[in-house]
Amino acid sequence: MVKKEEENKKEVWSMDDLISLTNELQTADIKFRGKTLTVQYCELTEKEEPVLDMKQNFPSDTERNAYYMEIGTTRVKAMLTKANKMNPEGATVTGENWSELPSTLRFQVANEIMGVESDVSENFITG
Repeated sequence: MVKKEEENKKEVWSMDDLISLTNELQTADIKFRGKTLTVQYCELTEKEEPVLDMKQNFPSDTERNAYYMEIGTTRVKAMLTKANKMNPEGATVTGENWSELPSTLRFQVANEIMGVESDVSENFITG
């Protein structure tokens, strides 16, 4: 009986709501060293997804991981760029300044945009 009540309470996405996300500006507040950075981003359609050569053979796990990291970074930058075109006044992180940011901050921004739950302190020393 409880399971049935829980099913009745769960929220379900409509196709219109999901599709509208690709035209909706989203923001996230990133906490970094005691201050907040607000970033804006927008979901991509398949047409807007960066196209990278999907290599099949990598000489090492390190090279494969580096390649997939590059794919993720390219995707995050595309999501930031799309939002920044929609709202130039709200642009904070851009494709131009991305590589100049502290790597721990870039990691946090990417995780937030990609919906990854993680604590930077688990992966980096931030002190």
